[in-house]
Amino acid sequence: MNRKTFLHTCSAGCLGLAAFSTLLQGCSSSKIITSPIDGEYLIVPLAAFEVFKKDIKSYLPVIIVQNDSLRYPVSVYRYAEGEYRALLMRCTHQGTELRVFGNKLQCPAHGSEFETSGKVTHGPADENLRTFPVTIAGNELKISLA
Repeated sequence: MNRKTFLHTCSAGCLGLAAFSTLLQGCSSSKIITSPIDGEYLIVPLAAFEVFKKDIKSYLPVIIVQNDSLRYPVSVYRYAEGEYRALLMRCTHQGTELRVFGNKLQCPAHGSEFETSGKVTHGPADENLRTFPVTIAGNELKISLA
């Protein structure tokens, strides 16, 4: 293979991978929002979980909440109406930011995995994730960061 053919083939492959990655992210069932902090509470609108398709309302199982004051984002899982859990997306092994992968959180550095409850299911991490108390106030979730 000559140099020109090699570069053309590699470039096409890289563009294909980038497009495929973007497509997969678009199919994700989670979304990222930025929410304010009021005192010790991270405030999340309940409407952030709502999804409308052809005027039919459904709910996302998880959203990722960030704020410039937080070093790591917080994943908020919706199990049912009125039942939520908030987890710090920091691996307990070496502090790498976790990623939502289906119905688990996964560490890209060493492969640790956690349930949506925060329980470690696969090491090398051996401690569960930090969870935050969540209360519902009107149409908002208040996540206590204290």
